[in-house]
Amino acid sequence: MKMSKKNLKDDQPSKIVRKIKTGISIFFFIGAVMFLAALSCTQESSQQRGQDFVPKEKKEKPSPSQTKLSRVVMGYYPAWKRSEFSHHLIDFSNLTHLAEAFTKPDSEGNLVVDDYYLYPELIAEAHRHSVKVIMSIGGWGNCEGFPPTAASPEKRLRFITQVVDFCLQYGYDGVDLDWEFVSNDQERENFSALVRELSVALKAENPPLLLTMATPSGPYWGRWISYETLHPYFDYIGFMTYDYHGPWSDHSGHNSPLFTCQNDPCGSVDDTFSYALIREIPLEKLLLGIPFFGRSFNTDGLYRSSNRSDYFNYSDIQKLLASGWEYNWDSCSQVPFLLDPSKTTLLSFDDVRSVFQKCRYVLDKGAAGIIIWEITGDWHNGKSELLEAVGKSFKGGLAKEKISEK
Repeated sequence: MKMSKKNLKDDQPSKIVRKIKTGISIFFFIGAVMFLAALSCTQESSQQRGQDFVPKEKKEKPSPSQTKLSRVVMGYYPAWKRSEFSHHLIDFSNLTHLAEAFTKPDSEGNLVVDDYYLYPELIAEAHRHSVKVIMSIGGWGNCEGFPPTAASPEKRLRFITQVVDFCLQYGYDGVDLDWEFVSNDQERENFSALVRELSVALKAENPPLLLTMATPSGPYWGRWISYETLHPYFDYIGFMTYDYHGPWSDHSGHNSPLFTCQNDPCGSVDDTFSYALIREIPLEKLLLGIPFFGRSFNTDGLYRSSNRSDYFNYSDIQKLLASGWEYNWDSCSQVPFLLDPSKTTLLSFDDVRSVFQKCRYVLDKGAAGIIIWEITGDWHNGKSELLEAVGKSFKGGLAKEKISEK
């Protein structure tokens, strides 16, 4: 409030002084009250932050290990390797799902579980990292019980009941079917019945349990699977895009070529992706495989006659590379291979460079993610080198868009 000297009377100086003092006192009193009120509100808001509260302090940027993966990364873990590769060594930060391999059905529809398979510490540690754990059933050499089980409604019910009960008892988040391989028209019908009934039972739980499948990479075995009608029952369908060449082929070639070259008839990741779309697999359910292993051939070059092929983990391949084997990059197939010093053995495999290429392919094509066989195979220099490359690819470095995870 502003005062004019014209309004003041000369015979009232003492009153004026008192008024000024009183005004100043009131001003300071009101100011003090307002300051205390503001302080009180500030303290209260710091304890009870509303929706509109924006902290002034700068938030720290999440580290790469804390960043969420933009794609599904389902790594298979062979339970029989527990003694040599325990859960303490698993890089959970670069996984979304862990498929523990394997249980199997017997001929009467009973679920067969080996003693070494029960691994509660594995499940607890995975869940601590928000990684879902699924029980993988079957696998190479474990599928003789599938045909008789799937053929009988009674045995299917027994099997499905035991599978669901096992998941609930031990904390699994779902089931992965790995029948290698459905082989005729009758088995195709029986497999379809098994999938439908198992899916209904899994989805009836609260929360619903996942159902995934590992499936062959091409039409030879894929012709016996009714993808077009079965895909609604699966959360994810993982194509095993490796083993394009091996002991079963009469010539050398890449274990997992990204692209087909020189008209090779054995296929590639790109061929499998096209096949999956033809078979009406939705992109949001489509997973492509990345192997943490390679295969050798007793020959001196690609696409040449060979009658022997052996399996090598990535970690073992690194030892060969360090011992003098020659590294080569195939710019057509986008994968590497080694030649031994005597030029009598060729070894096809995946390395960090080819893993980045395949992850880029998944992102560019809009697929849901990848499966990995298997996550103990790439341990080198004290870390999981290939899985780390996968994580870097799907944690923003290469990501264009995000597909929601189940």
